[in-house]
Amino acid sequence: MTEARVPKYRSGQCVRIAVDLVNDGSVATAPPDGILVGAGRIGQIVRVMMHTETSVPIYLVKFRGGLVVGCLEEEITVH
Repeated sequence: MTEARVPKYRSGQCVRIAVDLVNDGSVATAPPDGILVGAGRIGQIVRVMMHTETSVPIYLVKFRGGLVVGCLEEEITVH
């Protein structure tokens, strides 16, 4: 079993998206492979979870308009 990484960010923090977030098919209302959130957009972390198989933190980030997207640490930076 892989040792769990300690989350770098916490719930409530404002973050900036570092790269375009592309639909991996998990958002049925968006085009496949379409950009869900463009790089540079600001959002707020609403929940921090751990991926059960890889022990990697997953951040649920909420954006203006209500869209919530799961992000990896490499995809966000502190705003």
